[in-house]
Amino acid sequence: WKVEVDKLDFHYYLPIFFDGLRDKEEPYFFFARRAILDMIDKGPHRVVAVLPQLIIFIKNALNTRDPDIVQTTLKILQTMVKADEHIGESLVPYYRQLLPIFNLLKAKNRNSGDSIDYSQRKRNNIGELIHETLEMLEMYGGADAYINIKYMIPTYESCMVV
Repeated sequence: WKVEVDKLDFHYYLPIFFDGLRDKEEPYFFFARRAILDMIDKGPHRVVAVLPQLIIFIKNALNTRDPDIVQTTLKILQTMVKADEHIGESLVPYYRQLLPIFNLLKAKNRNSGDSIDYSQRKRNNIGELIHETLEMLEMYGGADAYINIKYMIPTYESCMVV
């Protein structure tokens, strides 16, 4: 970075980097991913204000259905939710845009038969990533998160102990 990350205009740059997640050509994919993670790391409280602008780019990245792009987008969503407690609650109104693609892809587990599945360590299995992400959205999303997830994904079961 030529400028400190915390001095960047998040409203301008973060949507551009999220749009860059759909680009599979290197080094653009790497720069977009690295820039997003750096910005989330340095200013998680500033991401909440930009969240409404990011939803369309997150949705577009998930709708590509490309395994690499979907995996990266889910991992970034998880990082965002864990970075600041307000991000999870701020995402709840946008579940109607994000969760339909989760519902389509949640059954996309890799069937390895009787062989060893190495994707657990690398976290490359889209079905498991979606399940992890849904659990994080429920845990960090507040009181209404489960109801909204259940509405969009009827087969989802709560991870919270009642």
